[in-house]
Amino acid sequence: MADGPTYHRIADLLREEIRAGKWKPGDRLPSHTELAEHMQVSLTTARNAIQVLVTENLVYTATSRGTIVRNQEVLESVVTDHIRQDRPKSPHDIFEEIARAANRVPSKEFSAKMEPAGPSVALWLGVPEDSWVLARTVVQFLDNEPWSWEVSFYPRDLAEATGIDSPHDIPEGTTRRLADRGHAETAHRDTLTARPASAEEATVLGVATGTILLDHLRIGANHQRVTRATRHRSIAARNRLAYQLGDTEGLGVIGRTIGVPYGPGIASA
Repeated sequence: MADGPTYHRIADLLREEIRAGKWKPGDRLPSHTELAEHMQVSLTTARNAIQVLVTENLVYTATSRGTIVRNQEVLESVVTDHIRQDRPKSPHDIFEEIARAANRVPSKEFSAKMEPAGPSVALWLGVPEDSWVLARTVVQFLDNEPWSWEVSFYPRDLAEATGIDSPHDIPEGTTRRLADRGHAETAHRDTLTARPASAEEATVLGVATGTILLDHLRIGANHQRVTRATRHRSIAARNRLAYQLGDTEGLGVIGRTIGVPYGPGIASA
């Protein structure tokens, strides 16, 4: 190992082993205790070495599984796909479609609750502050790896009228549910921000505090009202957002030229 603090030297060794393929995506690294015993160092030194790799987004920690090697692929999400007029009917939402197109296994942790609208949510939805809104929260995983954190807010009356106030996930996605119940979204405003992760976001996504995230806010509306506001947060180094605008024929020309099909996102190195 090279010169430097012991924990940096251990991190260097583990990093090289990951790059050499000894540890593959999804593999569990030795626990802090196992690593400390093997390297004959203190538990604190072993923990600091692992934290270096967490900070570099090479690994993440899962409470029940230990330290896991991250997949290094970049997932491309075509964020206009879900509003395509020619989008085929499917029992899966857009996240599952993108994940399956990338040959990844998607899963989710879902929750829903009514809550008072804070200042930002009230502004986005055009409702009075402290009025009740529905918050639908989804933590999304690829191959069991934390991938993104999405919270969508809906006016209470609209949520109740369309059945999206369900305490369960909606397999086809709320965009399709709204459309099927007569509230199809016809316009969107998207805001993208790259910023450091807060402590709460770092915990949910399994990254170090300060890791750069993509914070994607989408406000949807029809001709009568704002229908929702969705915040989608993901790790910037592992995600790429693309927009496809225009008619199908023109998008097909672009896709054939750059070797990307007109459809769900893809994964690439």
